Amino acid sequence: MAEAKQPVLNQVSDFELKLLKVFRTVAACGGFSAAEVSLGISRAAISMQMSDLENRLGFKLCQRGRAGFALTDEGRRVLEASDRLVGAIDHFKAEINDLHRHLRGTLAIGITDNLVSHPGMKITHGLAALKARGPEVKINIHMQPSDDIEIGVLDGRLNVGVVPRVRDLPGLDYLPLYEESSSLYCAAGHPLFAADDETVKLTDHELVVPSFAQPAEAQALYRRHPLGARANDREGIMFLLLTGCYLGYLPDHYARPWVERGRLKALQPEQTGFTTHFCAITARSRRANLVLDTFMDTLSAFPA
Repeated sequence: MAEAKQPVLNQVSDFELKLLKVFRTVAACGGFSAAEVSLGISRAAISMQMSDLENRLGFKLCQRGRAGFALTDEGRRVLEASDRLVGAIDHFKAEINDLHRHLRGTLAIGITDNLVSHPGMKITHGLAALKARGPEVKINIHMQPSDDIEIGVLDGRLNVGVVPRVRDLPGLDYLPLYEESSSLYCAAGHPLFAADDETVKLTDHELVVPSFAQPAEAQALYRRHPLGARANDREGIMFLLLTGCYLGYLPDHYARPWVERGRLKALQPEQTGFTTHFCAITARSRRANLVLDTFMDTLSAFPA
């Protein structure tokens, strides 16, 4: 019994696809001469490429000579198979283009508290732009301390986080977003609220110290005061300030409405203020994600 012939074509590369395009054009034109104009190459070059394809496939695709041009049985089957292949490639391209036109999926984003009042509004504008590009995208926002956000991004529970840039972790990429100014405040009822704050010694008064990460500049300022209380977010600091018992640092954009209502007062802001830099963080080893990539591209388009 004769052994079955082993398959000759082990893979289909770009080169084989190019040869198949030549074959399909020759078949559609009904011969080599007629295909010269469509392909823009000589009859000799067409003949060479057809022979190369036949060698790769392991059989003759067409009869050519004085009797004219005709596909072999194998040639007709290859033409039919190539029709299905081209259809599949066209379908694949359409699917990919549809993904770009119609984003689908979920964006899980972690944000530290009370950034919504920042005048930059980059996160809000970025999320709006993402929804405009992909109305079917689902957005899940998690308000968490910065340490939890970093862990969530690293372990994949969050796609992206917005945190103060206090330290750089090796597994994260950082995109600068905001600069946030903070000042020392007291509330109505505190002894310093009605005092001339230029003459008082601020460091004699108890301070609310945050339990979340802070820049080194801020930490140095905290150490100048006796510890009065702790809070794990900025709203907690506000609650304690409003008792009138403590001083505390707050972002100026967050404190502004309370200042305008006469409930808070900034104390020596030129001497006590500091700046925090906020970034969008993503995992350096993250998988390709068109929703996340689109969101990050949107954020990158805003001036830092």
